[in-house]
Amino acid sequence: MDKYPINKGHTLVLPKNHHESIFTMGDDEVGKLFSTVSFLAKGIVKALDANGLNIGQNNGRAANQIVPHVHVHIIPRYSYDSQNGRWPSRNLISDQELEKIAEKIRAFLTVGGIRAN
Repeated sequence: MDKYPINKGHTLVLPKNHHESIFTMGDDEVGKLFSTVSFLAKGIVKALDANGLNIGQNNGRAANQIVPHVHVHIIPRYSYDSQNGRWPSRNLISDQELEKIAEKIRAFLTVGGIRAN
């Protein structure tokens, strides 16, 4: 969970092995990373009743990569969250609130029809 989420449920997905950018990852690692992103995105949308989502992954300073480790942002979006087309403002959320949101998402994750808690 992102500590400064754009919206509640803003989730980060990281590969286990360190890579500064996606350019140094093997195709199999990228595939596994984005398969995980797809799996989590479905659970996030259902759990939080989101109207859509953004998926983002930055590489290099020009792309606003701040953390030097590959990570993918899954950001739930709502029809009301941006009247002017801009990103909603980031907000600090307590660890307790992050855990509540994560528990809600976990309840909607399934693997092969079996819930993954």
